[in-house]
Amino acid sequence: MFALVPALPLSALAAETAATTAAAAPVASSGVGGQLTQLVFGLLLVLGLIFFLAWLLRRVQQAGPAGKGQVIELIGSRALGPRDRLMLVQVGNEQILLGLSPGTITALHVLKEPVQVPSTEKATPEFAQRLMDILGKDQKDKK
Repeated sequence: MFALVPALPLSALAAETAATTAAAAPVASSGVGGQLTQLVFGLLLVLGLIFFLAWLLRRVQQAGPAGKGQVIELIGSRALGPRDRLMLVQVGNEQILLGLSPGTITALHVLKEPVQVPSTEKATPEFAQRLMDILGKDQKDKK
């Protein structure tokens, strides 16, 4: 009689396992499509996050100031067309007017007298300012 008592829970457990396996089999076949959909959405989410972070990094780098040890400084720029630009660059004490077009950079003129540009602080875009505030950096840290 004692041998029969331990066998009852094991047989009930085996019956439960068989019932859950049978019930899980139809879900598994329909779950493959769900898993594939979840995989695709997860992949798209990760790719979207990568592209967003790359875009954000480019925006923050453009908004940031040039380092203190920079020898070359961009004084001004003017678009001549969709792909052509004029840029005034200062190298040391010389200013050089450059023409930029796709695939070529041409030195157009070296100015004998440097152009005096009034020094105005560039306005930091709102997003970059908020990001710096969150990171604990203020405008004084930029200089």
